[in-house]
Amino acid sequence: MCEIYGYSGTQEKFLNEDLKEFYSHSIDHPNGWGLALFKKQQTEIIREVCRADCSSCLKNLLANPLTSQNALAHIRLATIGNEEYDNCHPFTATDNSGRQWTLIHNGTIFESKNLGKYIFRQKGETDSEKILLYLVDCINDVIRQTGHSLSAKKRFEVLDNLICHSSSKNKLNLLIYDGETMYVHTNFKNSLYMRKEKNRITFSTRPLSHGIWKNVKFTTLLGYQNGELVFTGTNHGNEYFFDADSYKSLYLAYANL
Repeated sequence: MCEIYGYSGTQEKFLNEDLKEFYSHSIDHPNGWGLALFKKQQTEIIREVCRADCSSCLKNLLANPLTSQNALAHIRLATIGNEEYDNCHPFTATDNSGRQWTLIHNGTIFESKNLGKYIFRQKGETDSEKILLYLVDCINDVIRQTGHSLSAKKRFEVLDNLICHSSSKNKLNLLIYDGETMYVHTNFKNSLYMRKEKNRITFSTRPLSHGIWKNVKFTTLLGYQNGELVFTGTNHGNEYFFDADSYKSLYLAYANL
């Protein structure tokens, strides 16, 4: 699997301490790393196909003060898709209103009738990229129906519906940012934690060394803006349970065996 990290606050925060510890976990997740920094209207995304703690690029980044008001980070343990640049997270796509969506995923898709067509559109091979393409298509469908760009509340409703209908039998630990709202979801127990501080919130697959960490609300999509919870979705109840046989079947199908 992978590990994911997210930060949202009212002001830019120094992220070096968190990120150094987070990326140190890459010894167990060696197949690539990524980082997305969001500062007002500026977005910077860095991805590399190597183990994060062996990256001179990342070492140089973290050697200097690194700040952001919103951020996403990922370390990859490949399940579906080879060790290639286009399979590294974060993934980005832009909807028809010009809004950029950025996604990181810790999980695997087993039931994917809505995602199959994206194999011809995606740049890489991962099911995670397919989720983003499907998400943006759902947003675009509503934009076409309404004839205008969507409010934050309406965008959340679209994603809540998508999650409710996609989470059965799939592991969907997701952090998504659309330039205004950070969407957070987990349906696998004890695999996504949060640290709430004044005017800011941090998410991590594993609790980091400082602060008080609690489990993220389960099987429910959450929406945060500037470090505060603003939207709570439907409790769909679709808990994911690890099944080794399902993984074996998926790997065989991917390898065309």
